[in-house]
Amino acid sequence: MIWRVEILNEAVASEISALPEDMQARFLRLSERIRLIGLEIVGQPYVRHLDGKLWEMRLTGRDGIARALYVTAIGRRVVVVRAFVKKTEKTPRSEIEIALRRAKEIA
Repeated sequence: MIWRVEILNEAVASEISALPEDMQARFLRLSERIRLIGLEIVGQPYVRHLDGKLWEMRLTGRDGIARALYVTAIGRRVVVVRAFVKKTEKTPRSEIEIALRRAKEIA
């Protein structure tokens, strides 16, 4: 069965659109890779576990690094709940908290 990559809502879509173009392209390529070969095969350095049910897609580009935080849902769905340009070595706790709050909206 094929995985689907979904964006939670318009706020998350805007966050992805606000990323630099090369990071947006990386997000699209990684999403397609997950869809084609399966999330269980795509591992590090592309995806990494963060906290509880929260995982991150690791996006790199000429202008730095970004993260798209996601959770998995019933029906082999990857639901992106937060996207941001990362400015520190460690993913900020505030970003994780935003993603966890948004993850509660998923049915």
